[in-house]
Amino acid sequence: MNLDDLDLFQQLDRQNMIAQINALPDQLQSAWDLGRTLPLPTLDGIQNILLCAMGDSGSASELALASVFSSLNLPASVHRGYGLPAFADSRTLVVCLSHSGNSEEVLDAFESARKNGCKIFVITTGGEIEKRANANHISVWKFAYSGMDTTAIAYPFALTLALLSRLGLIPDPSADIAEAVAMMKRSQQHIVPEALAAKNPAKRYAGQLVGRWVTLIGTEQLAPVAKRWKTQINQLAKAGANFEIIPEATHNTLVASVNPNPTLNAHTMTLFLRAPGDHPRDRLRSDLMRQSFMLDGLNTDVIDARGESLIAHLWTLLLFGDYMAYYLAMAYGADPSEEEAFVNLKSALAST
Repeated sequence: MNLDDLDLFQQLDRQNMIAQINALPDQLQSAWDLGRTLPLPTLDGIQNILLCAMGDSGSASELALASVFSSLNLPASVHRGYGLPAFADSRTLVVCLSHSGNSEEVLDAFESARKNGCKIFVITTGGEIEKRANANHISVWKFAYSGMDTTAIAYPFALTLALLSRLGLIPDPSADIAEAVAMMKRSQQHIVPEALAAKNPAKRYAGQLVGRWVTLIGTEQLAPVAKRWKTQINQLAKAGANFEIIPEATHNTLVASVNPNPTLNAHTMTLFLRAPGDHPRDRLRSDLMRQSFMLDGLNTDVIDARGESLIAHLWTLLLFGDYMAYYLAMAYGADPSEEEAFVNLKSALAST
C-alpha cells in the first residue's frame, strides 16, 4: 500500500483517529492544566498507593508510575483486575481510573476499597463509577473527551501526576511536562501523514512490520511504552505483537533463538526502545541482546527517545509508536477505530 495516499487514509479511518493522534501533545498539556485546577480533598495518612485501572487507563497509570520512579517515596503499583491485594486498608490511597466509568474490574476494586476502608479517589469521564462515588461522597476528577479511549491516554496520565504532585508526594513536574509537549511537537513534523514516507521514519517502520510478528523490547523504565506499542499494534492494526523488558529479557528471551526456525524468523521484527536515561548496564544488555539476535539472523532495529527528562523520553516514544501503529493499520487496510472483537467480548460477558 502507498502510505502517502491520504485519500485512502480517510476512507479507512472512519472515525478520524489520526486527528486524535495529532492532538496528543496538546492533550497532554490540557490534561496537565486541568489537573492543576480541579478541587483537591484532604488525604492524610497515606502509606501506599494502588492505581486501579484497565486497558488504556492502565497503560496511563503505568506510564505515570514509571515517570516518578525516582521521586515517589511511597510504595505504589498498578492493579489490573478484580478485588484488591490483602494489604489495602485505611492507609492505602486507591485511585480508580476508568475512561468510561463502567469497567467492571475497576468497579469491583472500588467496592473492595470501600469495604476495606481505603481512601478512594476517582478519575473518569463519568459512568457508573461516578454515580457510586457521588453516592458515597468520594472525590471525582472528571474530564471530557469525545474520541477513542486509546487516544485519551494523556488524561489519566497527567491527572494522576497532578494528584501526586498536589498531595506533595512528588516534585512539581510542570517543567518536564512542558518539555515533553515541545519535543513531541518537534518530532511530529517528521511523522505526520503529510510527511512523505521517504522522509517519515514512522511510515518506514510500519512498512517493515507488514506481515511480521513484532516484539518490542524496552528497558525497565520504558516498559510501559513497549507495552503501549504492543497494544496499539493489536488495537489499531489488528496485528500480533508482544513486549519484553530488559534486564529480565536477557535472562530468558535472549536464548529463544538457540533453536531457530528460518521460516518463522523471516516473519518477525524485534524493535529495541532506548532512552538517554537508561541504566548503563541495561543499555549494554540491550546492545548485546540485539547483537545476539542479529547473529542468529533475526530482523532487529533500534528506536531512541528524545528530550532530556524521563517524561519527554516516555512521551516522544509513545507518540512515535502511535503513528507507526496507525500507518501499519493503513498498510493492512484496517480501520484503526474498529472494535468489533472487544464489543463482542463485552456482550458475551454481559450475557453470562
